Amino acid sequence: MEKSIDNLGPEKIELIKYLKKEMNLPDTDIKSYSPLTLAFIGDGVYDLIIRTMIVERGNAPVNKLHKSVSNLVKAPAQMELFHKIEEKLTEDELAVYKRGRNAKSFTSAKNASMTEYRTATGLEALIGYLYLDNQLDRVVELIKLGLNI
Repeated sequence: MEKSIDNLGPEKIELIKYLKKEMNLPDTDIKSYSPLTLAFIGDGVYDLIIRTMIVERGNAPVNKLHKSVSNLVKAPAQMELFHKIEEKLTEDELAVYKRGRNAKSFTSAKNASMTEYRTATGLEALIGYLYLDNQLDRVVELIKLGLNI
């Protein structure tokens, strides 16, 4: 019998373990990943969570969905979210965020200040780290806190 999300209870959502098993991916020490690699995967995870939230609110024209998502995933919005959760982060989480924020990137956001861009990169690195560490529940908890859900 398949379990639904509603009756999972305190069990962890183990998406990364499932993907590693099904795709025959190696176990890699996530501490070996560069902060920009963590931000790369974190960007995708964050984007997927936000897209899922927007789509599940109801069917809409794609350009309207895109606008709604863009308003939440752009660097200024991510910086705002980070400041709402900053006090809730553990020391380890804050250290991962700072590694991402301080990483030397050769790109920058088109419509964001350097501070907004670096803060967003730090947040994405944290999300990537937590995701790869099989802490998707913590990712969702932080996003909910940051979005006041």
